[in-house]
Amino acid sequence: MKKLSVLLTAMAFAATTFAMEIGKPAPDFTGTDINGKTVKLSDYNGKIVVIESYNSDCPFCHNHYQTGAMQELQKNLEAKGVVWLIVDSVNTKNFSYRTPEQARKEMADEKIAATAWIDDHSGTIGHLYEMKTTPHMFVIAKDGTLAYDGAIDDRPQPFGDPRTAKNYVSAAVDDLLAGKSVAISQTKPYGCGVHYAD
Repeated sequence: MKKLSVLLTAMAFAATTFAMEIGKPAPDFTGTDINGKTVKLSDYNGKIVVIESYNSDCPFCHNHYQTGAMQELQKNLEAKGVVWLIVDSVNTKNFSYRTPEQARKEMADEKIAATAWIDDHSGTIGHLYEMKTTPHMFVIAKDGTLAYDGAIDDRPQPFGDPRTAKNYVSAAVDDLLAGKSVAISQTKPYGCGVHYAD
């Protein structure tokens, strides 16, 4: 029985690891954005997709948006044809949860330039992608494979100007657009823990 338990645990770990392996197909998902629209990752086949784990009450996330650095990055990448999906996995009982109405106001007030803000209060997408922090960033190549997984940049600080950092997301997208392999494909994400439901 003990051997079976160990084997099942190992298999579960292997499956989880495989699901998020660089160069392998990124897990498909279906979510609902803050406007009630269904969003599927597969809808964006043939495009580079950036996924951002989001919670503006986290000082790290807040700093990226307060300085305007995140919005600039969103606009710059979307001008290159990149899709940017915000995934908000904060559960409904947490003070950082935003109702769709609150999220729409926040998106407008902060001039967030993402393609869509997905309400993932169930944590389904967050767990699927093993989102650990806010922010936690993913870049998916045009062929649907995971090209980058990790921190947004090499400056794990909740203050100052993020523009002074090496931005891993921007670099990954540039490599993909140039037809190259992503030079830095995985880093350790930093920020606040995701507020999943218990």
